[in-house]
Amino acid sequence: MHTRLLPLLACAAILSGCAGSKTVHPTAFDFGPLPTASAAPAAPVVPALVVADISGPASLDSQRMQYRLLYDDAQQPRPYAYNSWSVTPLQLMTQRVKARVAQSGVKVLGTQDAASGLPLLRIEADEFSQNFSSPQQSTASISVRASLFRAHRLVDQRTFSRSTPAPSADAPGGAQALASGTDAIAADILAWLATLPQQ
Repeated sequence: MHTRLLPLLACAAILSGCAGSKTVHPTAFDFGPLPTASAAPAAPVVPALVVADISGPASLDSQRMQYRLLYDDAQQPRPYAYNSWSVTPLQLMTQRVKARVAQSGVKVLGTQDAASGLPLLRIEADEFSQNFSSPQQSTASISVRASLFRAHRLVDQRTFSRSTPAPSADAPGGAQALASGTDAIAADILAWLATLPQQ
């Protein structure tokens, strides 16, 4: 009987060895190409705008890709073991918002080359995470606070939040949903800017 078991044990050892030696390749994500505008841009909300780099907590100034399990200790952010961002989330959001504003027809300037008298948009990120409501379902949650200044005076401030379902309950799905959510936030900010006084 022991003789019969030996081939089975040998096969099991080989299979476990193969499984244990499986190589997992680290993957870095970004937001992908800028989507094409769905329609020709209308008249820009302002001719030119200074857009400061987006600021936020230290957790968003790292390339770690994090998620939360809302069903198991929602207060604990967890990093993906083999997935990360190509740059920090704050940099990704800054690049995307500036690109979206420019796509709308507004001339975008940075704080380092800003001309005096132009309105200044500052954005602070409060939340940027993939949240799992169950092992099979997750959403991208983004919340930012946008402030518009003219001549160093606050014109208006508003908080924008988006919750976007991820197409898959994993890192690629989270990256896609966070990119879509950031695009939606940028559109919300442009719509808000259009309601503000121009002078």
